Amino acid sequence: MFSYLKGQIVSITRTSNNRVMLILEVNGIGYEIQVTPSLAKNYHNHPEHNVQIFTHYQLREDQGILYGFISLPERDLFRQLISVTGIGAQSALTLIDTLGLETLVTAIITGNSQVLTKTPGIGAKTAARLSLELKSKLKQWYKSVTIASLPIQTTDTLAIIEDLELTLLTLGYTEVEIETTILKLTQDSQLNQNPQVEDWLRGAIALLSES
Repeated sequence: MFSYLKGQIVSITRTSNNRVMLILEVNGIGYEIQVTPSLAKNYHNHPEHNVQIFTHYQLREDQGILYGFISLPERDLFRQLISVTGIGAQSALTLIDTLGLETLVTAIITGNSQVLTKTPGIGAKTAARLSLELKSKLKQWYKSVTIASLPIQTTDTLAIIEDLELTLLTLGYTEVEIETTILKLTQDSQLNQNPQVEDWLRGAIALLSES
């Protein structure tokens, strides 16, 4: 099936059940694609421009649906999300739209349920299941994603978290201690704005010394 479609936006509308639908004309054919509100907002002011939308096709009963994404990593993350028990396409779209790729991936890897439950329809049990089923997969997925296609801050932050985990394990801390500490560090806006592994390690040691 299609990996992406490139064409001109004909219209962007919101349906009665609050889904955002975009019609993209490609070589004279109009494709109806469900997208996130953030993608629609990004393109709404430039309808005359040709755009590239990465797609995922899903067959539901007797109806095929195209979902559209602004980047390849975002589309691939959507596919990871819908592989989790209890996470359908609508929940996956809402997670991506509410948190964004960087925050969502970091929250799942670090088990930050407090961040995940900010998404409408995602409760504590679902947040825990997301982390349980995707933590290891997303770490591996992150390594395989082309670095240039990810936001710089995402690359830096996740790389630091991985280095920090290995360093703390080497120092003899348990996985529970490490995950709890990293969860606290990811909520520090100053660390996230200026990601330096030395600062994260210094902060982690300080927190672990208090416990």
